[in-house]
Amino acid sequence: MKGIFPINKFNELQTPFYYYDARVLRETLACVKKETAQFPHYHVHYAVKANANMKVLSIIRENGLGADCVSGGEIRAAIKAGFPADKIVFAGVGKSDWEINLGLDYNIFCFNVESVPELEVINELAAAKGKVANVAFRINPNVGAHTHANITTGLAENKFGISLEDMDRVVDIALEMKNVKFLGLHFHIGSQILDMGDFLALCNRINELQEKLFARRIIVKHINVGGGLGIDYDHPNRQPIPDFKRYFAAYTEHLKLRPGQELHFELGRSITAQCGSLITKALYVKQGTNKKFAILDAGMTDLIRPALYQAYHKIENITSEEPVEAYDVVGPICESSDVFGKAIDLNKVRRGDLIALRSAGAYGEIMASGYNCRELPLGYTSDELV
Repeated sequence: MKGIFPINKFNELQTPFYYYDARVLRETLACVKKETAQFPHYHVHYAVKANANMKVLSIIRENGLGADCVSGGEIRAAIKAGFPADKIVFAGVGKSDWEINLGLDYNIFCFNVESVPELEVINELAAAKGKVANVAFRINPNVGAHTHANITTGLAENKFGISLEDMDRVVDIALEMKNVKFLGLHFHIGSQILDMGDFLALCNRINELQEKLFARRIIVKHINVGGGLGIDYDHPNRQPIPDFKRYFAAYTEHLKLRPGQELHFELGRSITAQCGSLITKALYVKQGTNKKFAILDAGMTDLIRPALYQAYHKIENITSEEPVEAYDVVGPICESSDVFGKAIDLNKVRRGDLIALRSAGAYGEIMASGYNCRELPLGYTSDELV
């Protein structure tokens, strides 16, 4: 659907760049709010790691979401974008001292703790400041997710979280500490999950753990189930908004919360992915022995997902109406893996055509690098290009 892009404005910009359709983003956020409106104990945090473009963050903050951060830099970005500190959660398997101190100085809502050594450091640093840090324990539920191996995070073999067997011991340690307050449990089983059965399996595991704690007369105030909801990379126009209805219903129907418990979500990809496209220009069309190559000015430095995960992004020639031909779509980086797609059907490509790589609003601009001494791509919202 070439009409969704302001091509006349694109011609004024230096490629490659990211384009964010603010209408799609706001409609996505409206859907999230609609599906959670009847549950005042549901709290949605946006996972900043998916996209930290300041204009995108500001729109998300304006719609009332909190922020899920995995670094001190993300905490700073969230604060700069106006997220209230008491709606910021700090997760991550390797928090450095300066990052923990930053979170303490801002009085963020909660640290999601992944090990006993981390818990001890947070307690020590909080004591030095005369503060008490809110903590939740990230429990590795040993629940698999039907997704790419590199973005599965909830198995016992993954580096994330505290093992099921160690949960009681870690709770006991925290309850003895003076400068941490044990608030709840945190879980995250992976990303780009489309099988709702994975979330049901997580609910069942959380129910088991809640029963185990209840037997000890412990009821935690907060349960954080992470995120993980996937999107439709094949049909970004047909399904621009993920199935939030089924996603939230999975937890509403299967997670057994106690009276007074709060439920937290950390959605990233499902919020921003479909609103974003990487816009690039065709530099050359090269005829190989058996195929044609469309060589773009964007490469794996601008969008690494295809090279890193073999991820699929729908590719469109948005300035051509000529008959379709097949191309290997590649970038200019001196790496054989710098390929966006092979045997891709595109309207005939000529030098100077604008090519859009769709569904790139998550893990696109944020993962860009300066390899080959390339400049980082800029990001623009549709609000700026009217």
